[in-house]
Amino acid sequence: MIMRATRWCMAVMFWLVSAGCSGNRVASDADDSVSVGSDEPVASDITSRIDHLADSIVATMTLEQRVGQCFMPTVYASDDKETILRLKRYMSDYHVGGIVLLKGNLRSAAEMTRVAAMAEIPLFIAIDAEWGLGMRLTDAPGFPRNGRLGDEADEPLLFDYGAEVARECRRVGINMVLGPVVDVVENPNGVIGSRSFGSDPKRVADLGVAYARGLESGRVISVAKHFPGHGSPAVDSHKSLPVISRSLHLLDSIDLYPFRSYIDAGLSGVMAGHLAVPAIDPQSLPAAVSSVVIGDLLRDDMGFSGLVLTDALNMGGVAGYHAADALKAGADIVVAPADTGEEINRVLDMVENGELPIETIDDRCRRIIFHKYLVGAFEADSISLHHLREEVRSGADTLYNRLAGS
Repeated sequence: MIMRATRWCMAVMFWLVSAGCSGNRVASDADDSVSVGSDEPVASDITSRIDHLADSIVATMTLEQRVGQCFMPTVYASDDKETILRLKRYMSDYHVGGIVLLKGNLRSAAEMTRVAAMAEIPLFIAIDAEWGLGMRLTDAPGFPRNGRLGDEADEPLLFDYGAEVARECRRVGINMVLGPVVDVVENPNGVIGSRSFGSDPKRVADLGVAYARGLESGRVISVAKHFPGHGSPAVDSHKSLPVISRSLHLLDSIDLYPFRSYIDAGLSGVMAGHLAVPAIDPQSLPAAVSSVVIGDLLRDDMGFSGLVLTDALNMGGVAGYHAADALKAGADIVVAPADTGEEINRVLDMVENGELPIETIDDRCRRIIFHKYLVGAFEADSISLHHLREEVRSGADTLYNRLAGS
């Protein structure tokens, strides 16, 4: 069963406490007598209940539905007819487990999430919001990039920041943020640059974890990226495959340090990057399709039991590889394949031909459904367009000033 580790029992309690144990099917299906102050045995019991719910859902799903859950294509946050039809096709023809919203505006994003609410199984609605929704949605609040935060930025402030971004996300219908970036940068003008919290592994870890905890306190899944760390290479993985030439010792003390902190905090998602790390995987496969990086290092060594997402599969750094390679390696969700339908059909064929065990798909699907229960996706928010922009932007200016140190 999924989520056996102690840290994940703690994570379940954190989610339930944060959400006030209301408006969430996870809480309502658990024992009503559960106290939020209870210790680990109660958390374990709740985890078992959610596990059981996830198993029950997966048992009713067709193979096509189970495979589809492992895919998260990108869609522009646009409510034009063609984009809405594309979203509906993703839902009806391919049974995708989620979408990643690209550029658009608040109203269009909310319209998209209202359409997505018609899915047979609730979707993850994700967005790159590394410095707030304004990174992708033109009329949403924008905040300073992580590398440009004021000197006074600390963990309580970053928790508030994450909680505010979560509030804005839920108002629009978004339940997953592809962030924080916890890469430790060597060169502030490099590929990652100001997307990171800086060059000090401890500061990156402390601020990144605080921000992620704030997000998850508002029932939005956080996804730390780009595992095992994109801070040192000069090559851009959008274009080709970077090679991280560090020793194991340096990797452990620098690049992996923030991810260990994130995992130890019981947080929910990690994105595997398109990075070759010879010191870890002698074959130098891109991390997102490497069973050594995902299975041996992230899962076994570091004890991560949450969701593993790939970086966008249409990037140059993973050219020549397919969604099936990522799923075999241990990824749960494939983000932005070049051709979603083709990749899903490839996986279906491999399962039916015995090249990819159905148990692999079931394992991934259970973990995905588990986290959908955890985030309250089965109790979807009612999205209203009335005063949307004003409500989303309320209070953002004050927080911006606090983050910028002004």
